[in-house]
Amino acid sequence: MAAALLTGGAAALEVLPSRNPSAAVAGASADLAGASARTEHAQVALLAHAPQGVAPGRPLWLGLQLQHEPGWHTYWHNPGDSGLPIELQWTLPDGVQAGPIQWPTPRKFPIGELANYGFDGTVLLPVPLTLPSTWRAEALPVRLHATWLICRQECVPEEATLQLTLPAGAVVGEHAAAFEAAWAAAPRALPGARAALRVDDAGLHLEVAGLPGDWQGRTLEFFPETGNLIAPGAPWTQRWDGPVWRASVPLHPYRTETATRLAFVLALADAGHGPAPAGVRLDSAVQGTWPAPPAPAPLVATTPVPPTPADATGEVTALGLALAVLGALVGGMILNLMPCVFPVLAIKVMAFQAHGADARAHRLGGLAYTAGVVLSFVALGAALLALRSAGEAVGWGFQLQNPWVVAGLATLFLVIALNLAGVYEVGALAPRGLASLQLRHPLGDAFLTGVLASVVASPCTAPFMGASLGLAVTLPGPAALAVFASLGLGMALPYLAASWWPALAHRLPRPGPWMQTLRQALAFPMLAAAVWLLWVLGQQTSVHGLAALLLLWLALAWVLWAWARRARWLTALGALALAALAVSLGPHVGREAATPAAAGAAQQADGRWQAWSPQRQAELLAAGRPVFVDFTAAWCVTCQVNKATVLSDTEVLRAADAANVALLRADWTRRDPTITAALAALGRSGVPVYVLHVPGRAPQVLTEVLSVAEVRAAFDAARQR
Repeated sequence: MAAALLTGGAAALEVLPSRNPSAAVAGASADLAGASARTEHAQVALLAHAPQGVAPGRPLWLGLQLQHEPGWHTYWHNPGDSGLPIELQWTLPDGVQAGPIQWPTPRKFPIGELANYGFDGTVLLPVPLTLPSTWRAEALPVRLHATWLICRQECVPEEATLQLTLPAGAVVGEHAAAFEAAWAAAPRALPGARAALRVDDAGLHLEVAGLPGDWQGRTLEFFPETGNLIAPGAPWTQRWDGPVWRASVPLHPYRTETATRLAFVLALADAGHGPAPAGVRLDSAVQGTWPAPPAPAPLVATTPVPPTPADATGEVTALGLALAVLGALVGGMILNLMPCVFPVLAIKVMAFQAHGADARAHRLGGLAYTAGVVLSFVALGAALLALRSAGEAVGWGFQLQNPWVVAGLATLFLVIALNLAGVYEVGALAPRGLASLQLRHPLGDAFLTGVLASVVASPCTAPFMGASLGLAVTLPGPAALAVFASLGLGMALPYLAASWWPALAHRLPRPGPWMQTLRQALAFPMLAAAVWLLWVLGQQTSVHGLAALLLLWLALAWVLWAWARRARWLTALGALALAALAVSLGPHVGREAATPAAAGAAQQADGRWQAWSPQRQAELLAAGRPVFVDFTAAWCVTCQVNKATVLSDTEVLRAADAANVALLRADWTRRDPTITAALAALGRSGVPVYVLHVPGRAPQVLTEVLSVAEVRAAFDAARQR
């Protein structure tokens, strides 16, 4: 949503009971009025209606009344193509029960090719309250926290907290007319009406008999109570055959629901404002079989996208699987050029220098490194597939959406940097047997380096790699794991080839004192990687989580330094401090931020970019504006490089203004099932992804490594539509 969350202040009204119960009852109805609040685009009030007094067994109603500013509307419980329904959260005494909202008949709001269901003008949402038979209190305190989305061309989330205190026995009838009007506007059951519903590939077909006689020959509106079944804004047909009304409604192109039974509201079509004409509510079984949703529109991509590896029968074809594996192999090779992998280049350089001209050691190290990379990618792929099969909405790089994983990886980089800088030696920390084992088996180091490289590289997506990963998550298990293994092999292939190239070993300088200087210098890239992950953690949590991890690092560095110098009492002191800090500050590291920090920061830093949501994207496209979406995450280094060098470029922003392109940013730093689903619809499972939506065209997916020329060309083409 483009606007920040608005809070309409809480308004409270209390009438204290008199010592004379009869006086309290007599005077209460004259003194009570609805608690009210003002938001940016609405006046809201909490109204009460108790015509027989506030007591058990007697009718008692509360209601939220919204007075919308002209041109603005809120939403029904099925909002249509976009929007969110009004939500009411009650705080009531023990035993007091609030029933469901008695929704009035909604109105249809067409927005370009879309349509929403909701309310404008003044609307009251009545809610019945039930007092337990044991209720004997002197007063009934009521607190309501209401949230709603209010829209015109733009949409603004709003909220208000309202309070009332109703004296026991008080007759409350000042708002009787408002409640009577709300009940009259609610859809009513019509005992004589009969409905038959049937679904097929052509849409949902309705046949209704027994509707009011004065409706015959007039245009009706159809409001299903289940969302994501039909296309609310699409053209549909209706006709009267004598007293029988028939209609055919197209199905939603991206529906996520089916129904064997459907409740719906029919009402006279209107073109005015304020309360909609009262409708009729019907409920009927749905005959027929819901067709499968159509596949997403084909992507117009500036990088080659491998074809689907399945044939018309759903079986994996050999050619399709081979292309997916080849795309992953090429993408894995290009992954070595991504900024994500730069931190582990230091470890690779040290491995080459340590072996000097020993060709056999180079080759064995290359094989061990390759094994570590391939097995790690297969393990990550298997975890991703397992989580998806369990119903979790996750994508490539899912592990870095967890603050604990980010904090652990950052700490690992710190430990490696301190070792490279000479603060401690691994042999000095480990028992002698383990240290000698490490020296006798240096291949373990190469294997673990491959594991580390995979973990660091996994959040990023390289050219060719994105489409292959998107396809992999839809394949059967063995075929999908083959794609992940090919991705790991592609990443390890340049190092493996270099380790088997004899000329390289001869060109390397002989080991000597210069290697100590190189080793210490290479500590700084690792520290830079740790600083980057600290920034990611700050985006995911808060400044408190950042400070907590820094304090833990301080204690950890002390322990490593003291242990390496065999200072036992200093080590013990540092270990105690580390344990105490871990217990007291550890929970702050993984605590979520109150709001999506990265998205909010992006909006505050540059007003051109808005937070992405499916509703916002649909509204902008319905208004005829092209939409450019940046699917990003704080832990994706390539995303940050593209953001700094291309997406903030003056020429790119000028081209966006000239083409009237709306810039939206979908921040995936923390897990977000909605963004995961949007990436899947584009055939992707990781970030970065850059897509340009132009009304009337298929989405255009740009390359993962952007250039100013590429983005400007896409925006210029959007202007020429």
